[in-house]
Amino acid sequence: MAETFECARALILEKVSPLSAEMVPLCDVVGRVLAEAVRAPCDLPRWDNSAMDGFAVRAEDCGASQPLLIDGYIPAGSTALGIQVGPGKAVKIMTGAPTPEGCDTIVPVEETEEKDGRVLIKGRVQHGDHIRVRGEDVQQGEVVIAAGSILRPAEISMLASFGIQSVAVFRRPWVAILSTGDELVEPGEPLGPGQIVNSNAYSLAAAVKEVGGEPLLLGIALDNRESLSEKLSAGLQADVLITTAGVSMGDRDLVCEMLQETGVERLFWKVDIKPGRPTAFGLKDGKPVFSLPGNPVSTMVTFEEFVRPALLKMMGHKRVIKPFVKATLKETATKKSGRVQFLRVRVVDNGERLVASSSGDQNTGILRTMLRANGIAVLPADREQIEAGEEVDVHLIAAIDYLDADT
Repeated sequence: MAETFECARALILEKVSPLSAEMVPLCDVVGRVLAEAVRAPCDLPRWDNSAMDGFAVRAEDCGASQPLLIDGYIPAGSTALGIQVGPGKAVKIMTGAPTPEGCDTIVPVEETEEKDGRVLIKGRVQHGDHIRVRGEDVQQGEVVIAAGSILRPAEISMLASFGIQSVAVFRRPWVAILSTGDELVEPGEPLGPGQIVNSNAYSLAAAVKEVGGEPLLLGIALDNRESLSEKLSAGLQADVLITTAGVSMGDRDLVCEMLQETGVERLFWKVDIKPGRPTAFGLKDGKPVFSLPGNPVSTMVTFEEFVRPALLKMMGHKRVIKPFVKATLKETATKKSGRVQFLRVRVVDNGERLVASSSGDQNTGILRTMLRANGIAVLPADREQIEAGEEVDVHLIAAIDYLDADT
């Protein structure tokens, strides 16, 4: 009996776990997930410092029209030791330089007039202006980046500010990809009668890289036990194994049978979805094994809905399922009751709402529809017809403005 879409995906996510952590240099961690919380080793800023180029003064000296005597200069990167702002005096200071003793305010240079060793304060001054106080951003010991955070440029900047050179992040999974079928040849090889090019391996490798994994192409397994056994054994050395084709009910569809013989525990085979019904999932020593249909459209759709969330979880991500957007269906869609249908759609923003239209013939042999699609509308199992004008849930697979109007 086939699994429902929701149960199949829930089972996959229940069975996969984050991988181990590894230390990675800061310049290579963008997009990775932090495995251990980072506590601030010191205050940030580390000392009171000037937020502007200008003059360090005492606010009480700035109310009169008399100029202040310039009594020192503190450039960025220097120390303020031995420099003091006394009554009626000012110290010239650059952005980022430590504030000297006695200073309680910084006056920006554009609000002053400097002449003959003195400075006239022209603007209104308030106590504490333009001083960045020690620890006002982050205080020592504070959890500054939580475990499970995705490391973006902002997080990397914060880590670098503390002098941190490498951090523990969840490891990227090695994902073995195996195409099966006597009819397949690799790109560039001559095509014989009835043969087709092995495109699935390359679309899957691209999808694995896009999500953050490391693809490992195993080539093509022929439809016989010896070839399949050799290739499957190699694939099960990786963190994840993905096979394509050979999971239907034909005489030569041996993949599920051979996986079981190699010790893979099959958790489901067939899901009530279209496209992608002959999708299987199992485990070997805790490693996930996905058997996807061989049709290129079905392969890409089932990767998006089943494999992608699993890989994200393995890399430590907390939000692994793309949020839905609501879009108004442009054309009426009909489907078989009892199955979730994935409709390849093109979503546009018409200024008032998002509108989803079919990206073309929904036959699973029409690869061009994936080129035109920027979303997958998930049509519920209990409906046979969704009328034009109804709202549908859509997983975006590209930015709404990614495709131009003539594509």
